[in-house]
Amino acid sequence: MCIPRPEHPMPQWERENWKNLNGMWEFEFDFSLSAIDRQLWKKEKLDREILVPFCPESRLSGIGYTDFMAGVVYKRSFILNEKELSGRTFLHFGAVDYHAAVYVNGRYVGSHRGGYTSFSFDITAYIREGENTVFVAVKDDVRSGLQPRGKQAKLYHSSGCDYTRTTGIWQTVWLEFVPLCYVKSAKYYPDPENSCLTVTGITEGAGTLTLTAKWQGETVVTKSIKSKGGFFSTQLDLPEVHLWEVGKGGLYDLLLTYGEDSVKSYFGMRSTAFEGRKYMLNGKPVFQRLVLDQGYYPEGIYTAPTEEDLVHDIELSYAAGFNGARLHQKVFESRFLYHCDRLGYLVWGEYPNWGFECSSLLATESYMAEWQESLERDFNHPSIIGWCPFNETWGYSEGKNALISSIYKLTKRLDPTRPCIDTSGSQHEVMEIYDIHDYDQNPDSFQHRWDEFTRVMKENGEVLKADSDFFLSGSANGEANPPYFAQDYGGQPIFISEYGGISWMKNAAEGWGYGQAPGTEEEFFSRYKGLTEALLNNEDIFGFCYTQLYDIEQEINGLYTYERKEKFDINIIREINSQKAAMEK
Repeated sequence: MCIPRPEHPMPQWERENWKNLNGMWEFEFDFSLSAIDRQLWKKEKLDREILVPFCPESRLSGIGYTDFMAGVVYKRSFILNEKELSGRTFLHFGAVDYHAAVYVNGRYVGSHRGGYTSFSFDITAYIREGENTVFVAVKDDVRSGLQPRGKQAKLYHSSGCDYTRTTGIWQTVWLEFVPLCYVKSAKYYPDPENSCLTVTGITEGAGTLTLTAKWQGETVVTKSIKSKGGFFSTQLDLPEVHLWEVGKGGLYDLLLTYGEDSVKSYFGMRSTAFEGRKYMLNGKPVFQRLVLDQGYYPEGIYTAPTEEDLVHDIELSYAAGFNGARLHQKVFESRFLYHCDRLGYLVWGEYPNWGFECSSLLATESYMAEWQESLERDFNHPSIIGWCPFNETWGYSEGKNALISSIYKLTKRLDPTRPCIDTSGSQHEVMEIYDIHDYDQNPDSFQHRWDEFTRVMKENGEVLKADSDFFLSGSANGEANPPYFAQDYGGQPIFISEYGGISWMKNAAEGWGYGQAPGTEEEFFSRYKGLTEALLNNEDIFGFCYTQLYDIEQEINGLYTYERKEKFDINIIREINSQKAAMEK
């Protein structure tokens, strides 16, 4: 049988000895959440079959059931030989939505709460030579308020910004075989200005760790250090620095060996910083021409049918003149981020906070745990140039704002190298970046508002109070400003992280977008050009994010259809987006 998604799921941490468990699994609904009480792992054969890693809502799974599922269960067998049992064996899950309890050979191994991050279990003590079985019981309730659901529909039908749900396994499942002494993890801190890479990490057992960095196949530096097991830190001095750049990428291969253990990895040499309101990449101003990418696929829902589909979305974005994306309301799979790294594509790492009751103590605990897992997993990707743990958390409440503040501080503690937007497009708690969503569809009022904002801001010494005349009286043709101008401005970098969202379909009644749909293609291009140039030509704005790359179900404000077909001549969009920004001059 052809295994779906056969490629290694984590190319930044790849061992040669691994086994892909994607393919046909036994499957059964567990609407009563009684599977564990009934010890369903003992059942000779579950009722149905499913093609993993596709969720049961998807057509690719072979199930295609789109109603709510309180629980589902999975089971499959795998064969292990004597050599594979010589060290330690880990069972990895790319992502399972939402709560997964895992049994191997009928024995409980562990559980994981969180539908978007990767997790693993050491199953060495549970396996044997020959046939073994793995059983997974999943609970999922997007309506509970106790789990982030992102854009998964809380109503039966998809509506508004909510789309088809994803339940259970939706990323690759695999086995990994490691020696008794091995490298558990590593973090990379590139410093191109000082021509070095700092590597920190954790080893298991005593030994000698050797790091070998290569550029285009040629070894540039090798270094060995002793470790007694536990934390290590070392520095690789590079004789020559090759920068990671937008649209080009530029990755060094890195091999970590520790006794019999060998891990293939990579890193990119790049620096990011803000100078005033300018975003600087490797010391040069780069305007962030971003597009909203929500990671949905008609056949696979959350899961790309093939690796080529992951690459294709980046290529579509580049074809439209963008240089990156907000990876919106979803933690994207590691394989996608690898291609962003390889192709020099700028992305913001986000989290699917919608549907989450921020004031719940249990919810807070769950949120912090999974967000931390996301940061730890994706820290080394050079393509990630910022974090955004929340999106549109309107209104003030003590519990909600305390959570937002705590998550922001946690993010900066775990990763002091990147900026963090505390919550995108709404009332901010910790404002490192002045981040705004503006869906005004009138190019004239849109441009006037942002020209006036920057003019008045400079007249007031780069400070604007929320109760200033500008905010209270409005700047757009005498009309009151929208509610997103709710807080003081104090000179931060300015990011219009959502705008546009223009409806376009031959029959706009078939779906929705922001504002009234244009009547002709010419009107669409005129509106797109006016809105986009208003931001490109404003020297105080460092980036924008257009909503969105492709349609998703009933939301038809994409530049491509849901099937990734051009709606119109994408060259016109590319010409508009590719104009030199005022910030880059």
